[in-house]
Amino acid sequence: MISVSNLSKQYKTVQVLHIENLEIPKGQSFGLVGNNGAGKTTFFSLLLDLIQPTTGHIKNNDVLVHESEDWKPFTSSFIDESFLIGYLTAEEYFYFIGELRGQNKADVDALVSQFEDFFHGEILNQKKYLRDLSKGNQKKAGIVGALIGNPEVIILDEPFANLDPTTQIRLKKIIKELAETRGVTVLISSHDLMHVTDVCERIVVLEKGEVIMDLATSEATLRELEAHFAG
Repeated sequence: MISVSNLSKQYKTVQVLHIENLEIPKGQSFGLVGNNGAGKTTFFSLLLDLIQPTTGHIKNNDVLVHESEDWKPFTSSFIDESFLIGYLTAEEYFYFIGELRGQNKADVDALVSQFEDFFHGEILNQKKYLRDLSKGNQKKAGIVGALIGNPEVIILDEPFANLDPTTQIRLKKIIKELAETRGVTVLISSHDLMHVTDVCERIVVLEKGEVIMDLATSEATLRELEAHFAG
């Protein structure tokens, strides 16, 4: 589904990312971990064509990301609150995303209604602009917005940050269902090793922009990661 070849990003003389080869098959739940400055956000930014690669390329379903926009109809993401439209209510935002993705209001309402537990009565019918919601509630709205239109690829940066424990548990259930039941390719970046090992079947560790570990998740994975970062 996603194929990376000789990918690098350099700013002046500083190389912040270099990945020779990386393959992420369709339907895989893929976790990306690393300390601050490891290159996680750079990789996601390249994947979403927010920045241009210095060398190499990423293909998303055989589409060269930096040369064509044909990947956009089947790819969705929520990176941070800058992806929201702050002067809209949550409902207005969901309808706006739905319109972009060919969904009518009934389609959007049907999808959003599935996440009442996740919203916990704090998002819909509040008559609040997104900019006036808490960071956690902004994240809830952004994540559900990313699910509109049945995307085949979903990219989430630090999805568990700013969420309370109950919402984190509900989010893990949502992510598992997307990958395991619906066959969606889900890419997650997270500093939370426990959450990412709970939901991802594969975890890649970045350090100074390079892949240093590529693990199929098992009962031992969390211990391996903790040992590495304690190192």
